[in-house]
Amino acid sequence: MFSELNNKTVFSQKLLRWYYRYGRHDLPWQGSADPYRIWVSEIMLQQTQVQMVIPYYERFMASFVDVQTLAAASIDRVLDHWTGLGYYARARNLHRAAKIIIDRYGGSFPEEFDQVVALPGVGPSTAGAILAFAFGQRQPILDGNVKRVLARYHLIAGYPGDAKVTRQLWELSEDATPHQDVAAYTQAIMDLGSMICTRRSPRCSDCPVAPRCAALVTGDVERYPGSRPGRARARRSTVMIMLCDADGQVLLERRPARGVWGGLWSFPECPDGQSVSRFCRDRFGVAVTAGQPWKIVRHGFTHFELEICPQPVRLTGNGVTKVQGTGLVWYKPGTEPGRGLAAPVRRLLTRLEREA
Repeated sequence: MFSELNNKTVFSQKLLRWYYRYGRHDLPWQGSADPYRIWVSEIMLQQTQVQMVIPYYERFMASFVDVQTLAAASIDRVLDHWTGLGYYARARNLHRAAKIIIDRYGGSFPEEFDQVVALPGVGPSTAGAILAFAFGQRQPILDGNVKRVLARYHLIAGYPGDAKVTRQLWELSEDATPHQDVAAYTQAIMDLGSMICTRRSPRCSDCPVAPRCAALVTGDVERYPGSRPGRARARRSTVMIMLCDADGQVLLERRPARGVWGGLWSFPECPDGQSVSRFCRDRFGVAVTAGQPWKIVRHGFTHFELEICPQPVRLTGNGVTKVQGTGLVWYKPGTEPGRGLAAPVRRLLTRLEREA
C-alpha cells in the first residue's frame, strides 16, 4: 500500500472541490434531509444504477409519501411498484422496516447507527449513508463505487468481497471520511466511482485525485479491485403453466416469501417430468387442453440463468369455479395488476393480451 503517497485531508478536500463543480446535485432524493426519502433511495440504489432507479423512485414516492403510508400499504401494492427493479427482497424488507419504525420508534426514523443497521435490508454502508445524508453524522460508507475508488487509490489487491480485503477497505473509508461536509463528501466519493473511476475505461484524466492514485502510478488501474473468483453460472429450467379460462383470464399464484421472486405473483410451475394435463388435474382439479409451447424465455439472475418454457393451457368445461384457494388469483391481462409481477411474467402477460 502506498500510504506515503496518501493524505486523507488532501483526498477529501480534492473530492469535495470536484464534487461541488462536477458532481450530481439534481437527483430527486437530493435537496432534502428527510430520512424517509433518503432511506428509500439508498435501498433502491443497492445493486442498481442511478438512472434505472430514478423513475421507480419517483413513482414509489408519489404513492408512499411517508413511512406511515408505506407501513399501512399491502405488500402486493409495494411489490407492484417495485416490479422490474429486481432484487425484490429489498421491497419486502423496506415494508417490514416501515412497520418497525412505526411500532418501535413512533414513526420517527432512528438516529443511532445500531438502530438503523438493525432494520431489515439495511447493512453498515447503507446505514452510514442514511445517517450522513439525513443527520450529517460522520459515518463511513463502503458501497461498490467506494470500494473501487479506495482499492485503486491505495492499491488494495484481492476481491473486495473477501473478509480481509473488506476490513482493509472499511479502515481506509473510516480514515478518509472528514469531520465536516460529511454529506457532500459521501456523495462525492460515490459520484467519483460512478462517473469517473468506473469499472471499465475509467476517466483518470478527469479524476481529482489521480496524481496520488497508486494504481495509476503503477499503470494497473483496471486490475483493481480484484474480480470475484470465477465459477460457472448454473442453468435451471421450468415450465410455466399459463392456465386461461374462456374469458381470457389467466391463473396466477403467489410465490413463497423466500427464494426467487419471493412474494411476487407468477404462473404455476409444472414439476419436471410431469405432464401438463396431470399437473392441472392433480393441482387444481380441472381438465385442460394444452397448446403449443412458446419459445424458451431466458432470464438471468446473479448466480444462475433460468430457462422458462411458457405453456399455454385452456380449461375444458366449466372448470374456472373449481380453481380457487389462498395464494391464487384470476387475472385479466391488460388490466392494472395491483400486485408485484416478475419482469418475464409481465412480458408473458403482455403477449397473452396481444394474442387474446
